[in-house]
Amino acid sequence: MQSYGKFAALYDRLMRDVDRETWAEYLLSLLGEGRRTVVDCACGTGELTLRLARAGYAVTGQDISEEMLSVAAEKARRARLAIPFIRQDMRKLSLHHSVDAVVSACDGVNYLASRAALSEFVAAAYACLKPGGLLLFDVSSRFKLSTVLGDNTFALDEADSAYIWQNTYDPGTKLTRMDLTFFAREGEGPHYARFTETHIQRAHSEREIRAALGSAGFVRVEAYEAFTREPPKETSERLQFVAEKGR
Repeated sequence: MQSYGKFAALYDRLMRDVDRETWAEYLLSLLGEGRRTVVDCACGTGELTLRLARAGYAVTGQDISEEMLSVAAEKARRARLAIPFIRQDMRKLSLHHSVDAVVSACDGVNYLASRAALSEFVAAAYACLKPGGLLLFDVSSRFKLSTVLGDNTFALDEADSAYIWQNTYDPGTKLTRMDLTFFAREGEGPHYARFTETHIQRAHSEREIRAALGSAGFVRVEAYEAFTREPPKETSERLQFVAEKGR
C-alpha cells in the first residue's frame, strides 16, 4: 500500500480550497508566546512548515513520504527559507535536540491506524519536547469518517486533472479505506496518466486520545472543535488537541 507517492505532485492543486492561512493562524494562537522551536510532523508539502518559518519559528519538517518532502524542500528553496526536512515515521520521531512544540495538522494522526500506533507517536513526541512544551494535533472525527465520508464516493474533474475517491468505513475497526484514482494531464498534449493510491485512516475517539496522552505523561490536555476554543460536539468534523508536557 502506497500513500502520497505520485499524489504528492497533485496534492496542492487538489487541496487549494483549504484555507491554509487561517489554519496556520489558529495553530499560532494555540502555540502562544515564548515557544520558538517546532517540529511539523507529517508536514506533507510544507504549507504549514513554511508559514511557521515565515512567522519566525525555527521549524523542522518531518514526513514519511519522500515525494512529499521533495515538494516541500523545493518550496523552501524557492522561498529562500533554511528549513531542514527529515524522513521519518512519526511513530519513531527522533531529534538531536529538544523542541518547544510538536505540531501535526490535517489528518496526520488519523493515518496512525491503531491505538498502539497513536500511543507510539505521542510517546515519541513527548520525548522530543522540552519541559512545558506543547503537542498540537488535529484529527478528523468519527462523525466525519463514518458519516460525512462513510461509504460515499466523490469525484473532481478539472482541466488538467481529475480524481475518483471511494470510501469504505468499518465501524468495528474504526478504519476508513480511501481508494483514490487520479488522472493527470501529461504535458500540453491530450493524454492523461492514470494512477491509484489507497489511504487508511482511523477514527480515534477523544477518550482514546486522552488516554494515550495521559499514559505518555502529558499533564494538561485540551480538546476543541477545530478552529475554535469551544468543546467538541457530536457533529464536529475535526477535533484539535493541545497537550502540555510537565515542567
